[in-house]
Amino acid sequence: MKTLIGGAVAAVIGVIGLAIWFDAFLQLLAGAIPVMLLLGGCLALYLGFDELKDTWQKDTGVEPGPSAQPENEAEKYRKENEELKKELEKIKAEK
Repeated sequence: MKTLIGGAVAAVIGVIGLAIWFDAFLQLLAGAIPVMLLLGGCLALYLGFDELKDTWQKDTGVEPGPSAQPENEAEKYRKENEELKKELEKIKAEK
C-alpha cells in the first residue's frame, strides 16, 4: 500500500514538474537524443562487424575458438562422468 501511495505521489509531482519545467525538459531531450543515437549506432557497428568477422571465419574454414561456441552442457557433463567412471574403475582395480 505504501508503494502505491508513493508511486501516485511521485507521478503527480512528476506531472507538475514537467508542466513547470517543460522548456528545460525539451532541452534535455534535445541533448539526449543525439547521444543515444550515437551510442546505439556504435553498438550496431560493433555487432555488425562481429557478425561479419564470424562469416569470414566460416568462409575461410577457420573454426572459431572454444569461447565462440560453448559446448553443450549436457555433453560436457556426460564426458566428465565417463572420465570419473574410468578413474573409479582404475582405483578399484588397484585394490
